[in-house]
Amino acid sequence: MTHLGVTNTADPFDNSARANSWTPALNETWTWGKDRVWGVNLGGLFVLEPFIVPDVYEQNVGAVDEWTLSMLLGDKLQQTLEDHYNSFITEEDIAQIAGAGLNWVRLPIPFWAIEKWNDVGVDGTGATISEPFLARTCWKYILRVLGWARKYGIRVNLDLHTAPGSQNGYNHSGKLGSINWMKGVMGLANAERSLDYIRIVTEFVSQPEWREVIPMFGIINEPYMHEIGQDQVQSFYLHAYQMVRSITGTGAGNGPMISLHDGFGGVGGWAGFLSGSDRVALDTHPYFAFNGNANREPLNITADGDTTGGLGGKWPLQACNQWGASMNTSRKAFGVTVAGEFSNAINDCGLFVDGISPSGTPGGARYGSDCDYWENWETWSDETKQGLMNFALASMDALGDWFFWTWKIGNSTAANSVRAPLWSYQLGLQQGWMPTDPRKAPGKCDSIGANMGAFDGTYESWMTGGAGAGTIAAAATQGLVWPPASFTDIPAASMSSLPQYTATGTISTLPPPSFSPTATVSVGNGWFDAQDNAPVVTPIAGCAYPDAWDAEDAQIPVSGCLPAKR
Repeated sequence: MTHLGVTNTADPFDNSARANSWTPALNETWTWGKDRVWGVNLGGLFVLEPFIVPDVYEQNVGAVDEWTLSMLLGDKLQQTLEDHYNSFITEEDIAQIAGAGLNWVRLPIPFWAIEKWNDVGVDGTGATISEPFLARTCWKYILRVLGWARKYGIRVNLDLHTAPGSQNGYNHSGKLGSINWMKGVMGLANAERSLDYIRIVTEFVSQPEWREVIPMFGIINEPYMHEIGQDQVQSFYLHAYQMVRSITGTGAGNGPMISLHDGFGGVGGWAGFLSGSDRVALDTHPYFAFNGNANREPLNITADGDTTGGLGGKWPLQACNQWGASMNTSRKAFGVTVAGEFSNAINDCGLFVDGISPSGTPGGARYGSDCDYWENWETWSDETKQGLMNFALASMDALGDWFFWTWKIGNSTAANSVRAPLWSYQLGLQQGWMPTDPRKAPGKCDSIGANMGAFDGTYESWMTGGAGAGTIAAAATQGLVWPPASFTDIPAASMSSLPQYTATGTISTLPPPSFSPTATVSVGNGWFDAQDNAPVVTPIAGCAYPDAWDAEDAQIPVSGCLPAKR
């Protein structure tokens, strides 16, 4: 399907485009529960993951994440990354996404789209640690993608995918290794810094020029709650929520819906959290690939429960049974609940899916062997493709509102082909294992005998910015204080001594795009609320901060690391 889009040179903020006939135009009301999120992620574009862009890592042996990649590239960093930003996702991709019947994209961005710090503490030798990332450069390319999304009527969930210090220790947080966000000696300081970045993005997306194309903002991707702690994550979420709504005001149309990841705890544990809040969505990332099992069961056999002879083995019914009921229950118990990521990956097969080692070979420990078949899609039978199609349709039906991870997987240099095919929506469309119309998905779970429970599409008014929104029940935040009373590895008695930053820094705002010829309409200045003018945090002069990205075993500084006013 070809999608022509809407181009208005007189008004580059024209929001009249619609992704397809069953999706409201950008300037029309999106009704949660009636209108469903059928989206894809643009993973690997601005946060470079090895399995999504394997060629970049294959050509830079030794890199295991964007931190080490940036260090290895040195003076080639800017050219290499700009070449990638400029070519990995093009306008044609966004047109194809709309043509495939999809209506949203989730766009992961790094905090270094705003800035990086050249001094984040010292290492064990006393050397100053500087963040090696390419700062601010990707922002103009982010703006370009947002412009394409507007042209084709695609709504955007802008996701802040990385956090200072790393919120999960995964390679897609910026740096593989330890968690130093809301955990450890530098956990509070890093959280303070991340709040500034959430604030800066909120100010940008809440502007009238952008709020219709960016109706959702994911404030932090995948904090690893098992190690950080539920109270700690929820305390941060509450504090960030209050900050965002102090900027935007409350009620539908005032700033974005705030997306909160479930911290890998599952949606059931969040029932009642922030009850009465204004437009908060719960984001979950259900994957069979990382459940600790080999999951090599075939797809080219009759699906469990399918009396029509449909293929897919156990996987379609498993998707329906494991995900459907919990998602629908969460929509009633919490509010808007969206699968911000899922994929066709029933297992962890795929080049660099488990990471990459410094030697350039696949990293991590696979849950099983015999991955050749799953990585070489060229050998897949028609029956395997049909089984995979049925699994995809069942997953979509079970999840209801979803973003597939991810739109595109780049070719491996060694193979000159995609070697993580279970993760590519685009390849699945081209090769016949993804639906060309997602409207085929609803009802799939019923057809194979799954019972997902009922959700009639009706949310309580406050959940979507209506009556009562913004009045949080006291019980919904009971025991949550900022900063938390303790961290999982810092006792309460030591919390008041943790190093912090001081709010005396200059705000680094995100600029609007420039247009040629010059637009005759307001383009904004990147800042929605002129009254929000408090300084941002910056290091305290004289504080001997430990390495903010590696402070698990650091000593708490004796003095000089607390702001003047607490």
